[in-house]
Formats: sequence, structure tokens, C-alpha cells
Amino acid sequence: MTHWIIAPVVLPALLAALMVIGFRRDLRFQRIISVAGIAALNAIAIALCLAATQNGPEGYFLGNWPAPFGIVLVLDRLSAMMVLLLSGLALPVVLYAIGSGWDTKGAHFHPLLHFLLMGISGAFLTGDAFNLFVFFEVLLIASYGLMIHGGTRDRTRAGIQYIAFNLVGSSLFLIALATVYAVTGTLNMADLAEKLPTLPDGDAALIRVAAVMLIMVFAIKGALVPLQFWLPGTYANAPGVVAAMFAVMTKVGAYATIRFGTLIFPTTLPATGPLIAEMLLPAALLTLAIGAIGILGATTLPRLVAMAAIASMGTAFIAIAAFTPATTSAALYYILHSTLATAALFLVADLVTRRRADGSLTAQSPIAQSGLIGAIFMVAAIAIAGMPPLSGFIGKLLILDAWRDHAATVWTAILVSSFLTILGLSRAGSTLFWKSHATAGNPPEAKPETLAFAAVFALLAALAALTILAGPVTRWLDATAASLYDPAPYIAATQLYQDRADAQ
Repeated sequence: MTHWIIAPVVLPALLAALMVIGFRRDLRFQRIISVAGIAALNAIAIALCLAATQNGPEGYFLGNWPAPFGIVLVLDRLSAMMVLLLSGLALPVVLYAIGSGWDTKGAHFHPLLHFLLMGISGAFLTGDAFNLFVFFEVLLIASYGLMIHGGTRDRTRAGIQYIAFNLVGSSLFLIALATVYAVTGTLNMADLAEKLPTLPDGDAALIRVAAVMLIMVFAIKGALVPLQFWLPGTYANAPGVVAAMFAVMTKVGAYATIRFGTLIFPTTLPATGPLIAEMLLPAALLTLAIGAIGILGATTLPRLVAMAAIASMGTAFIAIAAFTPATTSAALYYILHSTLATAALFLVADLVTRRRADGSLTAQSPIAQSGLIGAIFMVAAIAIAGMPPLSGFIGKLLILDAWRDHAATVWTAILVSSFLTILGLSRAGSTLFWKSHATAGNPPEAKPETLAFAAVFALLAALAALTILAGPVTRWLDATAASLYDPAPYIAATQLYQDRADAQ
């Protein structure tokens, strides 16, 4: 299985290059290559997930250079799960792009999508902090191209704001990595996990500063208050299909926080102690509050869904902030749910806005297929609000149970925000699908979009499966969370080749 670890990075890169060089003007072949490549990526991700479950962490050493001197990719249960989530989301997104015709409205949609998959996959699999920065930049470049796909003035303005915020994050990332390297002489994650606990007391202040800067970088990626300003405008103005794909990008920030907070800067590390947790929890609570209030006050449907994405990240980071196996397991379940639910709601928003004069939450003439789209909106809204019986309810219940000793703060925040989310989504749904029928006019004839609707139904089916299989999924996630707080196998996976090299 070792050589397959690099496949989620290499396969999208090769296919993107092939589409640009060989099929730049042939959209039909681009579509075939794109769908086939993402289907293959799903098969690889499933195989990697099974391998990580059965074999534990495995390292892949690029160029056969031993760690920490060479670049290493590490497959463990967490990285395998995130790659599977990424590939599983990409398939309905690309099908929706084809079925709705979004991929015809700008150049190079499919190559950019595959470069984005390459960057995100690399970020999940890398075992080197500097290469995490490199993959962040790859996904940033690709996401900017997708953001302005079929560009308008508002979309271009939002794209500039998006890239400006992320460039600030990139600068902070480089400064933090330079500080860590100056102190430790390495950026290999496993090597850092071994060296940081043995650092002299005189270096503790520098490591503490570096940890704060890294968490700020991940907070930008994860849209945490006060660094969430880029997300509402970016996601609300992006094409609906692109915004749906972006639902997984904020999870890169959550993934990096979990990885660094359990491997490199655990709460037991003398230099940082509980610093990261103390920073994250207040920010997460504020993020949840601002997201819920934003849902209630949104004036357009895309902006409402963008605020729902912010609220979901606040909920996820509340669970992450405790840094215990129970809360981390709950966070991982909620990350799976919120990615699928947010993407589904963005696609529903696109179905609505493409059938109306604008995306404003006002009563207008009935849209084509309003009954079907209204039903889909209701299911997606139930999921994103965390109402029973779908997986959002289970995810929030897991988080509440993991935080049962802090009911006065965490429970209140989650329950009140859920109530505000329900109110906001109910208001939007009644305005779009109920009050519109009271206005004059008949719905126009529906255009055939079978593939687009199939993509939305696939996401809703995935949410249903996550609900039905909640028992085995949470048991698997419990084991994944437990492995994160026992980093010895992860460290050993990067040292195996080094041991062999020393023996020779």
C-alpha cells in the first residue's frame, strides 16, 4: 500500500496537466477525464482508509530520502478519513457542475478543480510542516481561479478580498515556520513532536509565539472569529458549485489544528501547555454566535448558507478546543456531517438563485420545480440546523455529551445558536417557497437538470447514511481520536526508513 499514499496528490496533478495541455478546448473530454479521475480517487481513498485502519500509520518517503531530511507523506486514520471526505464530496460537485452547465461559464474549471484536489490532499497527507505551507499555497491558487469562475464584478472583488486575507495567513505561516526551524532545526512533524518536549526553557517563549501564529493561520483557514471576514463575501459570491466544494476547505484549518494540537503542541507540552485550547474556545464560541446571528439576519440565500458555514465551524472548533479523545471524536463526526450538509445547502441555493431574478430572500414569482427544490431545501436545512433525525442532531449531541461538565457555557451556546439557525432557515424557506406562491405568475417550464439533482440527492443520501451508520462510524472515530493522543505509531512510521538507512 505504501506507493498508493502519494496517489491522491499525483493523480489529480497529472490529470489537470493532461486536460490543460491535451484537451484545453475539448470540454467533453475534460468532463470524461475529470469524472473518471475523481471516481478513481474515491476508490484509492477507500483503499487508503482500509489500509490505515488495518495497518496503522505508514510513511512514504519522496525520493527515498529518510526523514527528517526528505519530504515524507504519512497515512494514518485521520488523514485517510479526510482524503475520503474530500474525494466523496468532489464527485457530486463535479457531476453538478456538468449537469448545471457551470463548467461552461469559464475557462479551465476541471483542471482547476483537480489542482484544488491535489493541494487539499497534500495538506491532509503531508508529514512536514513546510510542505503543509506549500500545499496551502497550491490550493489557494486553484481556489482563487475557481472563485472568479465565470467572473462578475462582485465575484472578482470578493476574490481579491479572499486572496488578500489568505496571503496574510501565508506570511504568518512562513514567519511561524521560520521561528520553529530556528529553534529546533527541523520542520518534520514527527521530529518536532520528539524535540519540542526536550527544548531548554530559554526557547519556550519563541515556541509559544510560533504556536500562536500557527493557530492564527489555521483560524484564518477555518474562518474563526476575528479572522472570519473573508468567508461570507467569498462563499456568497462564488458560483454555487464552487462554494459547495469550498465546504471542505475550511476543514483544512480544523484538520491542521487537530494535527498540531495533538502531535506537535499537545496540552502536556511545557512550552505551550493549554495555550491553544485557551485561545480556541472563546473564538469558537464567538464564531458560533456570529454565524447564528448572521443566519437570522441574512438578506440573500447564498449569504445565509455562508453564515451557516461559519456557525458550523464554530461548533466544530468548540469540540476541538477541549483536546480530549471524546471531544475530538465528536468533532470529527461533526466535520463529516457539516461538510456534506453545507455543500448540499450551497447546491440547493444555486438551484434557487439560477431560477430567480436574484438571490434575495424576498417573495417573487414561483420558480420552476419549486415543490421538489423546496423539499430538498427542507431536508438540507434540517441537517445544517442539527435537528433530528439527521446526522447534525447526532453530531451536536456527541459534542454536548463530551462537554457535559461545562453545560453553562458550551451547552447554552450550542442550543441557543441552534434555535436561531432554525428560525433563520424557517424564515428563508417560507419566503422562498411558501410566500412566493401567493404572488402573481406561474412557474416557468423546468429545464432538464437530472444530473444536477442527482448530485444533490447523493449528498443527502450520504447524510442519511452517516445517520443510519452512526454507531459504527462513531466507534471508528473513537479509535481514530485515541490514536491521535498516542502519537508513538505516527512517529515510528516516519522513523522506519531512517532506522533502515542507519542499519545499512
